[in-house]
This record gives sequence, C-alpha cells and structure tokens, in this order.
Amino acid sequence: MYQPRIIGHRGAAGHIAENTLASFKKAFELGAHGIELDVHLSADGQVLVLHDDTLDRTTNGSGLVNHCHLSDAKKLLIDKIHPIPTLEEVFNECPYEVLINVEIKDAKATEAVVQLISAQIKSGKKYSNFLVSSFDWSVLELIKTINEQIPLGVLTEKNMEQAVVMGHQIQAKSIHPNFRYLDTENAQFIKENDFEIHTWTVNEPADIERMKALKVDAIISDFPDRI
Repeated sequence: MYQPRIIGHRGAAGHIAENTLASFKKAFELGAHGIELDVHLSADGQVLVLHDDTLDRTTNGSGLVNHCHLSDAKKLLIDKIHPIPTLEEVFNECPYEVLINVEIKDAKATEAVVQLISAQIKSGKKYSNFLVSSFDWSVLELIKTINEQIPLGVLTEKNMEQAVVMGHQIQAKSIHPNFRYLDTENAQFIKENDFEIHTWTVNEPADIERMKALKVDAIISDFPDRI
C-alpha cells in the first residue's frame, strides 16, 4: 500500500500538548518523518513556538505573544507542564535527519527564522531538513529574496490554482491544502505542476485512506501513529 511521509501536526498534538518539545519527541517515537510547528516573534526578537497570536489558549499566561519578552515567556507553562520552546531549542533537540516544517504565523518573525535556519546549515544540517510554509504568501516571497535555497510550502485552504501560481513564482517545493478540499482532479493538477502535496490536518482513518489513495506526498496529522 502507498505510504506518504508522516508529519506530526504541532508534534503529536493528539497525544501531548501541541508545540511542546515533549510533543515533538512523541511524534518521532510514533514514527513521524517530520514535524510541523508554528512560530511568532517575541517582543525582544526571539522566535517562539506557539500557534496563536495570544498566550491565552495554550498557556497559563495572557496577552499578545509579540508583547511578551523571552524571559517572561519562559515563566509560563503549556498545559501546566511544558515550557514554551524557542525555535532554536526545537532545532537543537530534534533528530538530525528529520524534516521540520516551520509555519510562520507572524510576518515579523520571517527574517529571524531565516537566520536560525542558516545557522543550522552552517552547523552541518541540510536545507532538505527544513520547509517553511505560511498562509501569508508575502512571507514566502520575502524568504525567496533573502535565501532562495530554503524550501517553501504554499499554504492554502482550498484555492489550489492560485497556490500553484504562487508556487511557480517562488519556486516552492510543495502546496499545502486543507485535505477537505483535495480531490482527484486538483491533486493531479498540483502534481502535474511538479509540486509535492502536504495536506493537513488529517486525523480520521477514512480521511487518511482517501489521502493515501490520492497519493499525496505527506500527511500532516495530530496522530502520526494512525498514518
């Protein structure tokens, strides 16, 4: 049976609190080939791994992430247990050969993310270990101008045609559509345009099997063990 690459969504978010070092570790224990995570920039220019633009939902803090300094962020806990990781910490903790898909939520974090990836390359990792995605396509355009070697993924809910056009403009590696809107026709269209398909967030067995039937390249899931 066809087996796509397995990407843990915010780690193994179905098992352990999202976007934590413990969740990323769990994803790899469950067989993930890579992880997807979200980043924002702190008030003092540090790249924090959090999905929301506020601290309220996932931590015991409150307020905007970009108003929070790193020292204050490190006093907070996710799910009453886990500290908020920085992107650098995640890079340093992950196994050497895995894929790390960084989704940039805050455009202000773009240049700092590029710098962190460049530092990892200098320390011996390969560009193929990284993939940067965003719903804000201007972020991807900016990355292309700063460092054209960083692989890019075009995030979209359902507009495959525009995503493919953007993909060509920035020479992206992959298109990242919501699985609900992916079908035989548009999956073939993406592949005919020479892009990989990384679809999200696929958790239910029937949906997983449908994505496998479409031969997507990677499935992003809260439950890596189900893929």
